[in-house]
Amino acid sequence: MKKEQLKQIRALTFGEALFDIIKGSAHLGGAPLNLAAHLAKLGAKPAVLTAAGKDEHGKILLARAEEMGVDTSYILTDENRPTGTVTVELKNEGIPVFSINEGVAWDAITPDESKFKALTREEWDVFCFGTLAQRSEENRKTLERLLLEIKAKNVFYDVNLRTGFYRKEWISFSLEHCTILKMNEEEAATISRMFFGTVHSFRTLCLLLSEKCPEMSVICITKGPEGAAVYHEGIYEEVAVTPVEVADTVGAGDAFSAGFLYTYLSGYGVSKAASIASILGTYVASKPGSVPEYSEELIKVMEIRPLLLLSGKNRKGN
Repeated sequence: MKKEQLKQIRALTFGEALFDIIKGSAHLGGAPLNLAAHLAKLGAKPAVLTAAGKDEHGKILLARAEEMGVDTSYILTDENRPTGTVTVELKNEGIPVFSINEGVAWDAITPDESKFKALTREEWDVFCFGTLAQRSEENRKTLERLLLEIKAKNVFYDVNLRTGFYRKEWISFSLEHCTILKMNEEEAATISRMFFGTVHSFRTLCLLLSEKCPEMSVICITKGPEGAAVYHEGIYEEVAVTPVEVADTVGAGDAFSAGFLYTYLSGYGVSKAASIASILGTYVASKPGSVPEYSEELIKVMEIRPLLLLSGKNRKGN
């Protein structure tokens, strides 16, 4: 029998890395980078495949990502395009409205052959992507090749829709290639109308999606202050959260994703993973910024460690 060993979670995220300009202040952001930063804080070993400009923002982005424990080996430098920025206006209850600049570095995430070979040599526990980065043809081609060539045990798709930057064919492609799906309640309604003609209940939507996309084994739907829902192997469950005073919701969904993935990939069941994810997402919503410092109380509540691997096989269970 092989010696018992702790699982080291390796994650690759793909897509936008940028600065959110909130009330005149620049905050490092972009869902793939936020997700990687939270995974690193939880104890995983994440890398980000993205692009930044050869400018001051780009230098800061690289330095900050390294400080947060994110592997920057696959952050490309674009000689011609600037580092991405997004103007964020906070509406009622901290809900963000985004003005996303185009023609920026992360619109052209095009690794050369040496980078692709390096990516495909590694083994990843999960490959993560969203919808926004698919707005450019260059990125869609890169994503298609990644999904074809990289060695990833799980493929995580965070729908993460931004007005004006999504199309049905992009979403359809993404749904068909993921094993774990995450969306919020508004996105769930959009997808339900888009593919099934009307807004179904979350339970029914999960069933329809699992029938449409056989590779999809887990579905998560976040519901803000109402908690979350999770669907796995025909079982639909809902998770409640403790209400908090919201500072802003920027990054809360990414924190949920990180909490879920880290817990689930550590060997725990989807119920436990959804519970931990909801705790972390709610905490981030109560703090300004997308990747706030974790309090001692939060760390104690979220005490999750990878389960022991026996003969290389991961255990599942709550």
